[in-house]
Amino acid sequence: MMGFQIVILWSDLLIWLLVAAGIGVGLLIARDPPLLSAWRRVGANRVGMASATVLLAFIVIGLLDSLHYRVALEGKPGQKVQYAIEVLSLLDAVATPLRTRSEKTYSEPFATRLYAKETIDVPGQGSVRDYPRLKHGGQHLGEREDEVVADASFTAFRIGVLAFLGWLAVAGMASVVVGRGDSTAASGWQKIWRGETAFAWNAVLLTLGLMLLVVVPLFWLSGQYHVFGTDKVGQDVLYQILKSVRTGLIIGLVTTLVMLPVAVLLGIVAGYFRGWVDDLIQYLYTVLNSIPGVLLIAAAVLMMQVVIDTHPQWFSTAAERADLRLLALCFILGITSWTGLCRLLRGETLKLRELEYIQAAQAFGVSNWRIIVRHILPNLMHIVIIALVMDFSGLVLAEAVLSYVGIGVDPSMTSFGTMINNARMELGREPVVWWSLAAAFAAMFILVLAANLFADAVRDAFDPRAA
Repeated sequence: MMGFQIVILWSDLLIWLLVAAGIGVGLLIARDPPLLSAWRRVGANRVGMASATVLLAFIVIGLLDSLHYRVALEGKPGQKVQYAIEVLSLLDAVATPLRTRSEKTYSEPFATRLYAKETIDVPGQGSVRDYPRLKHGGQHLGEREDEVVADASFTAFRIGVLAFLGWLAVAGMASVVVGRGDSTAASGWQKIWRGETAFAWNAVLLTLGLMLLVVVPLFWLSGQYHVFGTDKVGQDVLYQILKSVRTGLIIGLVTTLVMLPVAVLLGIVAGYFRGWVDDLIQYLYTVLNSIPGVLLIAAAVLMMQVVIDTHPQWFSTAAERADLRLLALCFILGITSWTGLCRLLRGETLKLRELEYIQAAQAFGVSNWRIIVRHILPNLMHIVIIALVMDFSGLVLAEAVLSYVGIGVDPSMTSFGTMINNARMELGREPVVWWSLAAAFAAMFILVLAANLFADAVRDAFDPRAA
């Protein structure tokens, strides 16, 4: 009998459907020479592939955090198995030391003591005011607390060497693949680092090497120290960063999934049929744009929260409750963010419908919807792909802003926005607790920057003037 129960949240289902859809789109692209040529130009872009490598690392973290389960509780033999209320993920299992090694309250990165003084009992001295020793951070040092820098540096160097050796193995396999069919294995290595390959292997390998040299020692040290410090309740900040990645990806991807069909359908229909259809759709998105976005989102989120609060029987765990609010936020953001792409597609469709091959198809009696599917939509796909990638970073930032003002994700769900919101009071205390805000800002900055750079590569590759 399994010691756990698989839990499938609605957001998990959507994420894995997106993965399946991405694989399907990849197979379709492989059969379409123009699209395949455009994506090959993306693959040849060094900046684009470097940013794609970073994005892939975030996606892997998000996927690990999208496999949920509940642990079986211990019971007497013969009794029905009962499962814990807490819903964990595969990421929680991998990061168990980060999740379970909590302190009493704040502690600085790589600290061995708490950040604030407390009254503690010292043998032979009675009660004194001092910084209490952490339960987990730096405990392996014992009384050698002054050796934190030397210990962390030596450990990071040692693990960094192992990470570098692992990177050499990956680079060696890439050179073998690239040099397949050549007389010497060195030819593949030379092609990669001279930039003579159709795919930007050199950018991918350099980015992967830098990530391994930073990430592997960091995670190794996280088993001995709190490398990013702890928050008010003593939870490791690095663990919070990892848990925030999935929330950011869901906000960016699922919201796009909600927004995209509406924007594409209404934009093409308005530009192609014109007349009263165009007037009606223009009136719809003009009215929607006239309503302040934050107020509309706030009203919708608050109404959804009332529905959730009045129907507690819908949820067996707190994770399901937080997941529904997250999906509601994605739906609301999607409903309020489709107008820009719709307006853009309308203008492009107005131009395309006047081209000769469209008018020839109309003259031969081809149905309007067949023309839209076979001729209009394929010629707009580059705009759709560019908008999809570029809107992702904006939606991640939108979640941070909404959570900061209290109308974002559920407070029990970790996200970059909730971390920044919690840091508001920390910046006003003395001494200042800066590391939570700095870590959340840095992680969100890297994610958004990578998405923007990849969007630029996609835009350049799909630009008809560059073809």
